[in-house]
Amino acid sequence: MTKTAPEKMAETDVIELLVAQHGMIRNLFDEVEQAPADQRGEAFTRLVRLLAVHETAEEEIVHPYARGKIDGGDGVVEDRLAEENQAKEMLSRMDQAGPDAPDFMENLLMLRGAVEAHARAEERYEFNKLIAHTTEAERRSMAAGVKAAEAMAPTHPHPGTESATKNVLMGTPIAMMDRVRDVIRQAMGKNP
Repeated sequence: MTKTAPEKMAETDVIELLVAQHGMIRNLFDEVEQAPADQRGEAFTRLVRLLAVHETAEEEIVHPYARGKIDGGDGVVEDRLAEENQAKEMLSRMDQAGPDAPDFMENLLMLRGAVEAHARAEERYEFNKLIAHTTEAERRSMAAGVKAAEAMAPTHPHPGTESATKNVLMGTPIAMMDRVRDVIRQAMGKNP
């Protein structure tokens, strides 16, 4: 398969796929911000879902590679996990309060700022280094896992569940995230 078209690269390279998701996330923020009040909930639900897929895939696929492949990988990943958890907490509170909450738009702007800063940090400190320290085959394998995560996405964020052990201890509310992780691991040829 030739990688001449950007969409073909996004289909096969995990970094291109995740950067494309960053763009979709920005577009969904725009959509939520611009939606009439009675239509905001649907757009927000799509945003929540994409953020949940994106972060679960990064936690299961990208961060473990970064830890092992790039210099200072543990520190880079810990910084990204802290950012992700902060955003998940904000997103979870907003999801519980709903799009009709009086402070929804104010919180949405704060969330957007946090998510966009996180995306820039990923692209600069993690993704660029991963490109330099992984093979095309590794990135294709990671992309397959991300696509599997999209198919089995959790619909609500779960702050504080950045490890499989915490997810298991949390019980059934996190069962879908566990299934996503299993699908990702299967897609990448790992035992669940």
